[in-house]
Amino acid sequence: MTKLEELTALLVEELHQFNLNIEKLERLNSELKSTKLKIDVSEYKSIMESHQNQMQNHEHHIEQFHTHFSAKIKRAKMYPTWAVVVFIITLILSLCFVFTLFNVI
Repeated sequence: MTKLEELTALLVEELHQFNLNIEKLERLNSELKSTKLKIDVSEYKSIMESHQNQMQNHEHHIEQFHTHFSAKIKRAKMYPTWAVVVFIITLILSLCFVFTLFNVI
C-alpha cells in the first residue's frame, strides 16, 4: 500500500503544480491581452528623412544638369556664323560674276 500512497501523493503534487501553472498562464494571458503595443518608428523616420533629403539633392542635381544641357543645345549651331556669312558672300559674288559673264557675251 505504501507504493500506492506514494504514487497517489506524487500524482496529487503533480496535479497541484499543474493547477498552479495553469493559473499562472491564465494570469499571463490576461496581462498580454490588456497590454497595448507601441511600435517605435523614430529610427525608421530618421532613415526616411535622410533618404528624402538625398532624393531631393539628386533631383536638384538632375535639374541643374538638364538646365545646363538645354542651354548648351540652344547655343549649339550646325555651322559657325562666320562660315555661313562667307558662304553667302561667295554665292552672291559667284552669281554676280556669272550674270556679268552672260551679259557680256
